[in-house]
Formats: sequence, structure tokens, C-alpha cells
Amino acid sequence: MTAVTLNAPPALAPLLARGALRSPFKRPAPDAGFPRTRLVLPGLRVDLAKLAAYERVCGFTPDTGAGADALPVTYPHVLGFPLAMRLMSGRDFPLPLLGLVHTSVEIVRHTAVPASGEYELSVHVDGLAAHRRGTEATVVTGLRSGGDVVWESRSTYLARHRTGRGAAPGAREDGAPLPAVAEWRLAEDVGRRYGAASGDRNPIHLHPLTARLFGFPRAIAHGMWTVARCLAAHGAPDTTVVRARFRTPVLLPGTVTYGADGSGRFSLRGADGRLHVSGEVGR
Repeated sequence: MTAVTLNAPPALAPLLARGALRSPFKRPAPDAGFPRTRLVLPGLRVDLAKLAAYERVCGFTPDTGAGADALPVTYPHVLGFPLAMRLMSGRDFPLPLLGLVHTSVEIVRHTAVPASGEYELSVHVDGLAAHRRGTEATVVTGLRSGGDVVWESRSTYLARHRTGRGAAPGAREDGAPLPAVAEWRLAEDVGRRYGAASGDRNPIHLHPLTARLFGFPRAIAHGMWTVARCLAAHGAPDTTVVRARFRTPVLLPGTVTYGADGSGRFSLRGADGRLHVSGEVGR
């Protein structure tokens, strides 16, 4: 794998436009080639105004994070998003950016990550895999401080297309619902507000009309917003492992029930009982 060092985070708007223009020409398949580049951004500092906007839309407060100066456990994903978009909008990335769906995330935080710190950020594509509804790509993001890894994640993204034999079976839903903790009414503009705070302006999240172009009846919430909202309610220790699967889309507007138990598991279900998000927080 070739390492490429960047001087600044890539501008998102041109990358999203490039990815949109190239999407119709992509031919996703589990055995397709993919970029073998590891993007590295040294000397990264957090924009505190952008961080505050993110915390507001996701519901994070100092007592639900890892302290007043600590980044929310999901925020480094936002920092890595421009680098991921540079890779996924490239000519050598085989999945179309338009309509790409985030299906899972695993986060390992090795220690509290101060918002005032300086970091080295890296992102690379780890591989492709068959999925019952298409092809998934795994994207790995890492954050280092003083040479040590302080935070890392693995995300899977699905490009939906017709599949033949050999596609992986879908994940089974959990059994009994977790105890209900809170009910949240989600406004129609949640996707637009999170998109403004995170930079993720995938059209499936923004408006009903653009979401319908990709087979959704209405705009859907970002997967990372749903897990961040759950973790803002649940909390996470300084050293933690978070795993979450995005089971079914959360349509906007809508009402969801946040559930949790004493073992670290959490979930988000719709008014009809459908499971949207399942996850767990551990050490």
C-alpha cells in the first residue's frame, strides 16, 4: 500500500461532485479492483466551531462524552470523512458514490481524545466483499497522537445492485427488544442538519425527491447520526469499543425508540417495532 501525505483536508464539494459524475459509470463487484493508497494528514487540529455544531445535532454534552475537552467517540469519523471521500470518489474506486449506504461501524478508542490536541489522521480502503444486496467496501480510519494510535474505526459501505450466487447472507436481527429508555421524534431536516455539521451531503439524506432517485420513499437519517445519537444518550468510557450495525433505514420525519440494557447493548427501533440500529459499548 502506498502512503500519500496531504497538506490539508481535501475540499468536500469538488469530491462529492466528482463522485456523483462518475457514479453512473461504476461497475461494482466483490472482485473489482480498489485503491491501494493510504492517505495521511499530519498536524490536524479540530475546528471547535464545527465540533460544537456536531455536538448540538447529535445531542452530545460533556457528561455523555469523555469530558469537557474530549471529542465524542464518533467525531473522528467526521474528521476522516474528507479523506474517505477522496478515495471513494476516485476513478479506481469501483462503487458508485451516489446511493452508497453505510451498513456498519466498529470504533476502538484507546484513550480519551482531547479536542485541543494535534493528530495524524489516516484513511484507506481495506477491501471489498459480497453482500446479499450488492457489494460492500471496508474503509479504515485511524487517529494518532505522538506516534500512538488513540482511535481507529472500520466502516462498511454498501452499493446496492443485482447479485448472483455467492452473496453473503444478511445479518439476522436481534430477538427481544431492549428495554425502552426514550422516544425521539425526528424532524424532516435531521439529514440536512447533520450533513451541514459533518460534510456528508449524500442526497439520500437530504430531501424526499433526491432520496426517491435511489429507491427510498423519503429521506433517511445518516447511519452515523443514528449511532452518535444513541451514544450521546448511552455514554462511553475513555477506553472503549463500539460496534453498531445499521439494519434498516430511518425514514424522516419519524418516531424512534432508543433502548438499552445494563450489558452495554443499545438499539433504535421504529414505531412499528422494526429494528433500525443495534450495537454495543464495551471495554
